[in-house]
Amino acid sequence: MRRRCAWIAAMIPERLDVHLHDGTPVVARPLTPADRDYVADGYRLLSPEARYQRFWVRQGEIIGDAMLDRLLSGRLPEHAIWTVFDPTREGFPGLGAASFWRSENDPLEAEFSVTVMDADQGRGVATLLLSILWLVAFRCGIETLTGYTMPENSRALRWMRDTGAAGEWDGYNAVFRWTLGDLNAIPATPAGADLAGRLAELSPVML
Repeated sequence: MRRRCAWIAAMIPERLDVHLHDGTPVVARPLTPADRDYVADGYRLLSPEARYQRFWVRQGEIIGDAMLDRLLSGRLPEHAIWTVFDPTREGFPGLGAASFWRSENDPLEAEFSVTVMDADQGRGVATLLLSILWLVAFRCGIETLTGYTMPENSRALRWMRDTGAAGEWDGYNAVFRWTLGDLNAIPATPAGADLAGRLAELSPVML
């Protein structure tokens, strides 16, 4: 397993230099234990509404040492976490982050989550992060990414549908699944076209 982890990690780039739709040059890279302060600062800067939609709490510090350890100490192929940031931005440079956790019950499935800073929503950051984690997960042998969101989070629901995830209701959450090997399931929506374009752009350097 250790040899396989090292092989997979060696094939994944340590940094991707890409552009957002508006031409902004950004950097995408995996988060590491050295990014503890960066992740904690990003959480504190989220609005109460964004914090509630992602973490189900509006106030308080839930990003403590235990959570940071869990987020940042995992390794492929069980866990991946990436960020996108603008290196020219003054103050906090982060735009968002996304991760997957491989299921202990089904190694072909992983839970996907993404957070985008309030001011950077609508810029294609979530779709960029989805495309990166899509390719990383696929290389790790994962076939399905599963995302959960609250039913009142209409923006997330629309984005998941528009990027080709099949949705259902589990009685408490909206559950959406992307089938990584079925690119034909990506719809001809703006978000779907963005995802397909990103996958085509990044797959030569990640697969």
